[in-house]
Amino acid sequence: MTKVTGIGGVFFRARDTAALSQWYKDHLGIPGFWEQEAGMTVFAPFTTDSTYFPADRQWMINLRVDDLKALMAVLRDAGIAVETRPDEWDSPDTGQFARIHDPEGNPIELWQPPK
Repeated sequence: MTKVTGIGGVFFRARDTAALSQWYKDHLGIPGFWEQEAGMTVFAPFTTDSTYFPADRQWMINLRVDDLKALMAVLRDAGIAVETRPDEWDSPDTGQFARIHDPEGNPIELWQPPK
């Protein structure tokens, strides 16, 4: 059977595409086109009343990271608010999570999978 082999891109609208692209490059190291490292990708719809991410947003991107603690320090040093809820979000089975928002208010979940 023919099947999908991975996510080929994430596309979304922005008020200032150049500035937002630069923000993602500067703070998360996403150059626009990049070869991802191998790892799990979760594709999961949520119920319309889910509180897992803001109700006024249709999507939230989840980005795998290799050192969440270090990235959070860099983001905070850049003045970016980082939210964590270790007791609620983190577990030995799923890994560690943090949340940030880009300059246009889009939610971004940062995920360090378990070793």
